Amino acid sequence: MILDLRTIYVVSAMTCLILGMIQLAAYSTGRFERWPLWWGMSNILIGIGSFCIGLRDIAPDVVSVDIGNVVQLAGYILMVAAMRVFAGRRVDMRICLLAMLLASVPILFMSSPLASLGRIAFGSALCCACDLVIMREGLRLARREKLYSAWFLVALYVPTSLIFAVRGLLAATGHLGAPQLFSGGNNGAHVWLAMMAVVFITLRSVVIVLLAAERSQRKLSELAHHDPLTGALNRSGLAKSFAAAGNGPLSLLIVDIDHFKALNDTHGHAAGDDMLRLFASIAGGQLRTGDLLARQGGDEFVVVLKDASVEDAVRIAERIREAFTRAATDMQGLSVFPTLSIGVARRAAMAADLESLLQKADEALYRSKREGRNRVETFDEGRRAA
Repeated sequence: MILDLRTIYVVSAMTCLILGMIQLAAYSTGRFERWPLWWGMSNILIGIGSFCIGLRDIAPDVVSVDIGNVVQLAGYILMVAAMRVFAGRRVDMRICLLAMLLASVPILFMSSPLASLGRIAFGSALCCACDLVIMREGLRLARREKLYSAWFLVALYVPTSLIFAVRGLLAATGHLGAPQLFSGGNNGAHVWLAMMAVVFITLRSVVIVLLAAERSQRKLSELAHHDPLTGALNRSGLAKSFAAAGNGPLSLLIVDIDHFKALNDTHGHAAGDDMLRLFASIAGGQLRTGDLLARQGGDEFVVVLKDASVEDAVRIAERIREAFTRAATDMQGLSVFPTLSIGVARRAAMAADLESLLQKADEALYRSKREGRNRVETFDEGRRAA
């Protein structure tokens, strides 16, 4: 049995209302960001609008036509704002309200029964445009945050935008059915398009939850593998990233900030924290794509340089040392000016694991400390540290 169009509108309305209330309830727990509030309000407005439209020929036209269409389109515009909030982009509520006002004007001027197809064409075009904007935000999320579920979001908004485009085209050309939406005329195309829209609207609300879950998992992973003070990898993050680097040749630096304890004792831990962040910023600016920066603990850092010879590693280490020394000297209000001691070790293909490479670089670091600090030393197999 094929459902009639009025029933589909009511089912769609109830689906959106339930989804909207669930999203508002999730926001009220305080465990989420602001996007469930926007998304929930969007679903509720779409649900109210769809329910009012479903009352066509039962309720007065001001309810089923004017209020129904205006509220439904307002919900779609709010959905664009909800997606922008989720993507971390700025949303100006005044612009949203202006867009809702401008969208309502054509609807109110096309309130006669003969203008029914015109309303459908206009509303479909606006909903298609909203879906395209949301699809663009999904593409940005997929590329910027590497969220795989964002591709599912895009995949769902492609067919819905096509559904609205086809619906608008059929309405504009007079092939959608009778002028009266729920009349007994031939509205089979409208029924099938509406049924597909209900399915996709439900799936879209599920995918936004998947997006939020994937983003939360990414954030937890970042916290688990990164140092919160400097943003560099921590020990577990270094071990994981080093293993993922494969068995190719690479060079490793161990960097120690000279006179760091004196800095902390003289100027306090806040100055020490600033110095650690300064080093991480300077070192990160000197590294190449694919290189690793990790904080071993305290004032000691590790740098992994992929496919770098000893000469290349020493050259990069010297650049980091000199840039850090200049920046530390330029800091205002300090009487202690830290420098860097750096030890360098190299691994040929499959020649050493992380721990043995760290031990070799550590021996070179101690030699740098013994010979006066503020220098770069390389590991020499024939000259081991005493």
